[in-house]
Amino acid sequence: MKKLDRVILRLAFLSLAILSSTFMTPTAGFTQSKIFIDVGEAKVRKSLLAFPSLQFLGSKEDAPADKVGDEIFSIITNDLAATGLFTNIDRKAYLEDPSSTGLRPSGVTPNGFDFNKWKTIGTEFLIKGGYQVINDQLTLEIYAYYVPQGNLIIGKKYQSATGSLRRIAHTFANDFVKGVTGKPGFFNNQIVVAIDKGVQTNREIFISDWDGADSHPITNHKTISISPAWSPNGEFIAYTSFVKRKIGNSPAMRNPDLFVYEVKTGKRWLVSYRTGMNSGAEFLPDNKNMLVTLSQGKTADIYKMSLDGKSIIQLTHGPSLAMNVEPAITPDGSTIAFSSDRSERPMVYTMNLSGGDVKRKTFAGLYNSTPTWAPDGKKIAFAGLDKAHDAFDIFVVNSDGSGLMRLTGAKRANGHWANNEDPAFSPDGRHILFVSDRTGTRQLFLINVDGTNERRLTYDRLYYSKPKWGPVAE
Repeated sequence: MKKLDRVILRLAFLSLAILSSTFMTPTAGFTQSKIFIDVGEAKVRKSLLAFPSLQFLGSKEDAPADKVGDEIFSIITNDLAATGLFTNIDRKAYLEDPSSTGLRPSGVTPNGFDFNKWKTIGTEFLIKGGYQVINDQLTLEIYAYYVPQGNLIIGKKYQSATGSLRRIAHTFANDFVKGVTGKPGFFNNQIVVAIDKGVQTNREIFISDWDGADSHPITNHKTISISPAWSPNGEFIAYTSFVKRKIGNSPAMRNPDLFVYEVKTGKRWLVSYRTGMNSGAEFLPDNKNMLVTLSQGKTADIYKMSLDGKSIIQLTHGPSLAMNVEPAITPDGSTIAFSSDRSERPMVYTMNLSGGDVKRKTFAGLYNSTPTWAPDGKKIAFAGLDKAHDAFDIFVVNSDGSGLMRLTGAKRANGHWANNEDPAFSPDGRHILFVSDRTGTRQLFLINVDGTNERRLTYDRLYYSKPKWGPVAE
């Protein structure tokens, strides 16, 4: 955790449209509407997936468009790998040349592929796709099959401008995951995150795809902007920024003030600018109110505040000058998790929406912070510091405080333990997005809730902090 972040703590999405995504008529003799992978199990066995390169369906004159196919293929591959549900079959094991056979099986279409050749090498899921580009319009025709039973899971055409190919790729990945698990994927969900280039550089707020790609800033304050949060309806983003301002006859000063940004219009307004900390925003399910941390005086407490900042209700009151920060609310709006040092060391607590029924949830470690709820409200993830590593790691605990589990543990090149912080549950509840400094900067990583399938998402020299999931991109 950066020194600035600790001081702060102590002071208390190109828009695009899929022009059409239409179901194609399922091939005769094939069935759909079946769950093939039960993701409700504690741990899921990885299924063998064959995903040959996409075929170019256009004319030879359009051959340069092959780069489009490579990019779509790469995005889908990355999305599916992030689920932890599949193991890709080595292409050297293929018993037929996918580029010389059709997208549908033999007996159904001329030059179709042979199911038996895929069964022989143990394939469970087979994805066959092709694309063409005409006048900057991209069409992706793609099929997914359950090979052991010869089932067609999904057969679709996706159409859009070539500039929207990422959205097409993410949409297919979502559809495929839902087709095999019955539950939607998160690949079209965006995130909001604070990014800087290191010490003594400005930190601004960005919207990006879930994997950090296609990022664009929503702030240009040329100062330190932190702790973004996205409203459930996707309309607003709240954040804190140290913007210099002048009040009355006093000299201009920087204060951590709370802003709200309207995504569709680009408008923003100052919500809370009380002297001291105005941070840690968390939207309530009604999208009309937020939980914020204010430090008015010697300590920091949690308040409920309207989006215009006019209505404010204090929820915590110490005790004994204790600091209460980083509120996070369950999706149903019933319970707030937060960090507090009321037991001397910062630990995770919960309370009801009125500030009552306070319960301590964590007891281990030296410093527990940034709690976040699973979408079903059954688990809390947080960053914890312990003596063993002398660094922060991501932990999960059941909502009642039981079942504490460490998810991360990685070392830097110098052999010291790395910091893994800022957890955020994915919309499907199966993964946690977090930030780690194991590579020298603070990069985005993803890990399954059971601690498996840890993956690095970003590969740059930037510093990311406090990522939060947003809604599905429009």
